[in-house]
Amino acid sequence: MRVIHTGELTNDQKNAIMKLWNNEYPDQLNYRDLTDLNSYLSSLPGAQHFLCVRDSDILGWAFKFSRESETWFAIILDSSIQKQGFGTLLLDKLKADEKALSGWVVDHDRYLKTNGDTYLSPLNFYLKNGFGVNRQLRLESAQLSAAMVRWQARPVFQV
Repeated sequence: MRVIHTGELTNDQKNAIMKLWNNEYPDQLNYRDLTDLNSYLSSLPGAQHFLCVRDSDILGWAFKFSRESETWFAIILDSSIQKQGFGTLLLDKLKADEKALSGWVVDHDRYLKTNGDTYLSPLNFYLKNGFGVNRQLRLESAQLSAAMVRWQARPVFQV
């Protein structure tokens, strides 16, 4: 498995990411076509993408972007590589050169994926990786209910 870092995604990469997104995220968040995904990607100023690639298959995607003077992120992993350290690897890539990261995380198991399986909340994964959760600061929409998670680098003190 290798990680590719890029500021621009190719159409082949976008198609693979859309398939990954639609397979692994809750069904109500699916994209109908590449036009919808492109619209979302264009709303992410200065996005940096990290792709987990095995052979020529994209099995993971993480990205970070700027919004309101903060760095935000998201990660998607194919079910076949979850709980093997690849999520932590991608988080470490996202954290590099950052003082803080913020994101929205589904904090319950009430959603279903397209294949009918339960979408399991990744909240414990983020807690294990040094993130805190703010359950009072929520994203609530017709499509999604999620809590905010935030990671902050520890300050380095000079003596």
